[in-house]
Amino acid sequence: MTRLKNPLILSDAQLSRYEQLYRRYQQLYLDPENCSPMFLIGVPLENCPPWEEILADPYVMLQYGLDNIRNHLELEDDAVPTVRVEFGTAQVAAAFGCEMVIPPNNLPAAGSHILKRAEDVYHLQKPSLTAGWYGRLKEYTEIFLENLPEGVYIQHPDIQSPFNTAHLIRGNDIFTDFYDHPQELDALLDLVTDTMLDLIPYLRRMINAQPDWFFDWGALWKGAARISNCSMHMIRPQFYRQHVMPRDIRILQTIGGGRIHYCGSSGEVIDDFFKVPFNHGLDYDAQYHDIWDLARRAPRQVTLLHWGSLNDRAIRRMLNGEFPPKRNIIIQVFVSSPEEGREVLKKLRRAADAL
Repeated sequence: MTRLKNPLILSDAQLSRYEQLYRRYQQLYLDPENCSPMFLIGVPLENCPPWEEILADPYVMLQYGLDNIRNHLELEDDAVPTVRVEFGTAQVAAAFGCEMVIPPNNLPAAGSHILKRAEDVYHLQKPSLTAGWYGRLKEYTEIFLENLPEGVYIQHPDIQSPFNTAHLIRGNDIFTDFYDHPQELDALLDLVTDTMLDLIPYLRRMINAQPDWFFDWGALWKGAARISNCSMHMIRPQFYRQHVMPRDIRILQTIGGGRIHYCGSSGEVIDDFFKVPFNHGLDYDAQYHDIWDLARRAPRQVTLLHWGSLNDRAIRRMLNGEFPPKRNIIIQVFVSSPEEGREVLKKLRRAADAL
């Protein structure tokens, strides 16, 4: 007997539509010149419980995810029916021993940096797969799997990236380590990379992931996982190429590919992201980067996810009938209501049809 207050049941017609949607997502990578752009419309969830309640109860967390699916069912946008165990961005850092704190009505975050001296990296050990919050993640995931409706899948848990997690472990002193302790910095990045390469197959088995594909951010992606390079605008591009990029390459080559997330402001490093082998996608913050520019710079096989609000200049261009010169793109727009979402979706699809 489920403890869900409002279980979700997908109809046969909805299940059939999602099977067609998955094939369309796969075409973004298999046939990028002839695929169709995809659109995700973010609508605020009414009567959403605070994060303190969501984090405290796996059934509340699962219900939160299912209620979000209902919004997309109503709009019939291109979001896939997925839920996620949401424990924030510091899960790998917590496994190493960083404190996890929960800000008011927010996701957990790292509250301490355990590596006070760069030289102490040689005393750090690779954590077990149940360290930190990973025991709780397994417990919540098992409850999710027991209560998932037919046709609903679990998104890959957050794993961040070698540098993002190293930054949480070391703190802001990591930025001077590029100059003063490059060998120790590389040792820390390697240790985090080794940990991630143990975690990714373990987590994929845990969530019953499909071979060669993964669910993330409401979409289906080619590969096995996302790596998040949020802080790359805070270092020189040559430092990314020298210290961070080799670890990104090692991860994506080892796991069979994935995508990169980048919410930073500097655009120069994006060309380096495009050069990472087995990087099949890039998502980025629309307020900093122009999709018309990136559509021309991106390799044909790399899918772009452009996420922003109605205030975004590029989104406004699309709503006025223009569309970027690339077909394998995903547009994610956040709106204020289902009514506004339906109108936005209609205009975006009309603009894409003119390609």
